[in-house]
Amino acid sequence: MKKIKPEMLKKGDKIAIVSLSSGVLGDENMIHKYYIAKERLEKDFGLEVVTMPNALKGSKFIYEHPELRAKDLMEAFLDKTIKAIICAIGGDDTIRLLPYIDYNVIRENPKIFMGYSDTTVNHFMMHKAGIVSYYGPTIICEFGEYVKIFDYTKEAIENILFKDSKGFEIKSSDYWSDDHVSWIKENINVARKLKKEEHHYEVLSGNGVVKGEILGGCIDVFPMMVATEIWPRLEEWKDKILLLETSEEKMPPDYLLWYLRNLGAQGILKEIKAIIVGKPKHETYYEEYKEVYLKILKEYDCENLPILYNVNIGHAVPIGIIPLGTEVEIDFDNKKFTLIESATKIGE
Repeated sequence: MKKIKPEMLKKGDKIAIVSLSSGVLGDENMIHKYYIAKERLEKDFGLEVVTMPNALKGSKFIYEHPELRAKDLMEAFLDKTIKAIICAIGGDDTIRLLPYIDYNVIRENPKIFMGYSDTTVNHFMMHKAGIVSYYGPTIICEFGEYVKIFDYTKEAIENILFKDSKGFEIKSSDYWSDDHVSWIKENINVARKLKKEEHHYEVLSGNGVVKGEILGGCIDVFPMMVATEIWPRLEEWKDKILLLETSEEKMPPDYLLWYLRNLGAQGILKEIKAIIVGKPKHETYYEEYKEVYLKILKEYDCENLPILYNVNIGHAVPIGIIPLGTEVEIDFDNKKFTLIESATKIGE
């Protein structure tokens, strides 16, 4: 079934900030990131920021009240004046929101929902509800980036969320960073050091042109979702393009191998059309992960399954946006990744 698209953003729209996993945004040592992001959303993008009631109540409160995190999410969807919902950051226990989610509310009030990492759980909620969602920037990490938001990220936001994005090419960034700048007030004026991108997109296997909808997210999170109400049935994976990226935990290659074996054992690798792999955090295990993917394809007899590697998404720096549930085209021969329909519903 075709996914419902939310309307594209325009200047003056209200966007909601939610803390659905970690509550660190409201902690004393991190609140400065909130103010950086809020000002950037207002000045750079012309948006009006609505901070949901529990979003800034801090790590302890947020951890203890998954039902209130979910309430913030549901209320943001129900509020007709709010046009987009952006997550504060990821975390590790979004799965605890499951008992409190009303999928009809989401389906009947489609709006832009964006985040990554543990927010993968929420994206699978959006899939179950039947709406397009956006795997992309968060408040603390990208909108709250010290000095300035990366141009690559800003261009993705402007082109995918604010415009008719049909035909937009998701290109590889010309630069990347593995520089660590601690999140402390004293570093507000410290910019990350950038490196020239040496790899760009790599094709690990397969060829030709593949079209389909993207489904997936941070593979670290997948084990928490398997066998729950939001984990797609095998037939729902048919002809999908699987998005996979790894977190800042930098899982050892053996763990990636085991997680991928689970997807093989479920039959998912036989149903999908292709795989998109995000740039590993800091390029740790960059070559080793490639070997793991090729080994898995061999084990499950799908060596011709196309894989596009080193995509700027998730825990890479910088990142763009990948719309989940809209039709894309990947030309593996020419390493081109294009949206073949707009990622949003075009306003009147």
